[in-house]
Amino acid sequence: MKKVLLVILDGLGDLEIKELNHKTPLEAGNTPNLDYMAKNGKTGLIQPCMLSNETYPTSEGAHIGLFGYQDFFLGRGPYEALGINMPLNQGDLALRVNFATLKDNLIVDRRANRIKNTSELIQALSKIEIKGVRFDLEKSDAHRGVLVLRGTNLSSNITSNDPKKEGNPPLKVKGDKRTAKLLNEYLKKAHTILDNLEFNKKREFPANYLLVRGAGKFKQVIPFKEKYGLRPACVAGGGLYKGVARMIGMDIIEKPSFTADIDTDLKAKFKATKKALKEYEFVFLHIKGTDVCSHDGKYKAKKAFIEKIDQYFKDFLNIKNLLIVVTGDHSTPSKLKEHSCDPVPLLIYGGKKDQTICFSEKEAQKGSIGTIKGEGLMQTLDKIIKSKYN
Repeated sequence: MKKVLLVILDGLGDLEIKELNHKTPLEAGNTPNLDYMAKNGKTGLIQPCMLSNETYPTSEGAHIGLFGYQDFFLGRGPYEALGINMPLNQGDLALRVNFATLKDNLIVDRRANRIKNTSELIQALSKIEIKGVRFDLEKSDAHRGVLVLRGTNLSSNITSNDPKKEGNPPLKVKGDKRTAKLLNEYLKKAHTILDNLEFNKKREFPANYLLVRGAGKFKQVIPFKEKYGLRPACVAGGGLYKGVARMIGMDIIEKPSFTADIDTDLKAKFKATKKALKEYEFVFLHIKGTDVCSHDGKYKAKKAFIEKIDQYFKDFLNIKNLLIVVTGDHSTPSKLKEHSCDPVPLLIYGGKKDQTICFSEKEAQKGSIGTIKGEGLMQTLDKIIKSKYN
């Protein structure tokens, strides 16, 4: 039986950059292995999945779509919780959290200077209970965390307090009156505690405020193996991506060195992936660093990171009965520092080839796969598998 390796380079798609001779980081990069697969495989474009309430693709929506679960979206919070193995019970409400810096009632840094060590901060906020609702906060990647409200009659119909842009005051949580009131009270109390920690005051950007978003509740979904007939595994560092994978029944392969940043251990990730392919029929490898570079506007670093990733594909090129799929979840143009609605390049290697000469956004426009919707990727792969990879 043929096996599938799906590699998602988060935020891979980009736009032309003047300083890179009007090329994207992918196009400008020296990527002999990706180019080899493109020349000897097929390419096309993916239009990222967007949920009904989205104005641009989100990481959660795009990934849910790529696996064909867009009709089972729970809100980002539950995926983040499952990504860090945080227990969820029926009725619990989970939210994604950023530690941020608040000064003079303005958010001056939405990531508290990308703080990494938040253990003491989380400890200071432990055992908070308001009107019978317990607030459990646990650490996720770097400046991120997960907040779970445990109690009765909680609603996911609430807004975020994140203003999205720095230099603005935090928003009030609105929506369901009871849940919003409880959460606003908790956020006020958490700020008071964090703002008065002596070790926190010494930081240039004290992590003294919590930005919350992605409220959602847990529910069961159809397992991936039952849906597609392939036993799946996930190799990832980011909590969200492990959470999405765990939610749909993938086994998670993780190590402390697998991070959601450019410092992730790529060598170990690819080694774990190669090993997993001996046991599983579908392996999802997620790499976040490309997106991190884009959000920071570091297009040169993105180019270099893509080049670094490329070298590890060499060991996979001659594996028999393996279909290698490489794409992104969405585009994150480095100059915009935000997600965009631009399509992302897709390559499929392991069967017949088209006339593609390299792997890039521009070249993928000419590929024989054409432009497909993100939520149609698994259907496309299923057709290729059933037609013996033609």
